[in-house]
Amino acid sequence: MSQKRVIKISDRDNVAIAIHEIPAGTEAADGVFANQNIPQGHKIALCDIPEGGEIRRYGVVLGYALSGIKKGDWINEHMLQLPVLPELDDMAFGTNLVSDLPQAPVKTFEGYRNPDGGYAGTRNILGISTTVQCVTGVLNVAVKRMREELLPKYPNVDGIVPINHAYGCGVAINAPEARVPIRALRNLVRHPNFGGEVMVVALGCEKLTVEMLLDSGDIKAENVIVLQDKSGFQAMMDAIMEMAEQKLKRLNARKRETLPLSDLCIGMQCGGSDAFSGVTANPSAGYAADLLVQAGATVLFSEVTEVRDGVHLIAERCIDDSVGKKLADEMKWYDRYLENGGVDRSANPTPGNKKGGLSNIVEKAMGSIAKSGKSPIVEVLSPAERPTKHGMIYAATPASDIVCGPCQLASGITLQVFMTGRGTPYGLAAAPVVKVCSRNDLKDMWKDLIDLSAGDIAVGNATIPEVGTRLFHMIVDTASGTYKPWAEVYGLHNDLCIFNPAPIT
Repeated sequence: MSQKRVIKISDRDNVAIAIHEIPAGTEAADGVFANQNIPQGHKIALCDIPEGGEIRRYGVVLGYALSGIKKGDWINEHMLQLPVLPELDDMAFGTNLVSDLPQAPVKTFEGYRNPDGGYAGTRNILGISTTVQCVTGVLNVAVKRMREELLPKYPNVDGIVPINHAYGCGVAINAPEARVPIRALRNLVRHPNFGGEVMVVALGCEKLTVEMLLDSGDIKAENVIVLQDKSGFQAMMDAIMEMAEQKLKRLNARKRETLPLSDLCIGMQCGGSDAFSGVTANPSAGYAADLLVQAGATVLFSEVTEVRDGVHLIAERCIDDSVGKKLADEMKWYDRYLENGGVDRSANPTPGNKKGGLSNIVEKAMGSIAKSGKSPIVEVLSPAERPTKHGMIYAATPASDIVCGPCQLASGITLQVFMTGRGTPYGLAAAPVVKVCSRNDLKDMWKDLIDLSAGDIAVGNATIPEVGTRLFHMIVDTASGTYKPWAEVYGLHNDLCIFNPAPIT
């Protein structure tokens, strides 16, 4: 063959994926001719597979053949039966703890010291929290005025972000699982990118009271506006604008300073994945994550359903039994959550995932885990919990991009790295998002949306360490404010979808 046409991950694999579309009759690998057109990213059988036989990629069983498959056949999502979900009660913890991580080329960045202590800010933002969705209309009008009338006077402030959400009333506020959305909103008030300034707009009759949202020391007139206490719309506007200006004055005095990377908290997330995600983009992000951890930083990765089928691989990296038990408990909680909703993890892959070559959730999970690198896992978090340790952390969240993102923000990330194979203009208002794609085709099409392509790995023009190191530098430059990702340039910000597993009344 004149050029490499497929990628095989493990010697144990009996399938490979097409680097580009392979026409029927073409020799895809040594002695393997395509029996049908094989779409880009999709699997071709490297040998005959009998009915019920294992289909292996990443060295693991993706599923079992529903009928006989011939060497050279196209394998898609309709041809596999899911394997049994891995057990959680017999996992081995701490059996694969890697200590020789790659050396980070730099150990500092230019960030904003957090007046509350803890992780530093990568941006200088006025964050305005809300207790209930009912105040959104008034606040949005006020924020528009702030951006036009106030923000130009304070050039050291990067922006104004309203924390609008659908929670706060019409909900079972005392239900056990209400702790999840309440914890998320409480933690967002003190996000590191908000510079220690507390500003809350409340209505006055909602179930999520100010006392539930704030610490007692923060509940004072200079921090909280209750709309029902104001005499009409103009009085509401005047009060919000006056409070915002006082906050902006203080934020404007903040300056970047050289800080250790141990003050940095980064989130790793993937969305719109394809079959290349686990070969190029996610492993590159994993390498960058290992560099960050080696330098002392904290890195969070998430998405329960997208690790569940490879959870034993995460368990092996948990530093002790207590971390491993928390991992198992989070998986069990989510298993019950899905069961109560009448679905299982097979509901996860999207039509786009499948079009990109991912046949089922097992294949998606194997690629998703790659973004966590090889670092030992020092802590496991429930949704929207704050870390207590530095290093690689598993933060249990739903896989939905627009739910995972706010959960990671609540956990304290000040920058997110987002890997995609199919493409998405996703972004967060409260933290910059660096977009990494799995294929050069996507970067060519979305030059002004994708920050970095890992596609050269697929065609042999770059290695994972090379792309991972480039990504590491891009992360540090973004955290330091010297690089602006495309999503930040255009202000591409998704709505905050706060995870609420509690009943709505």
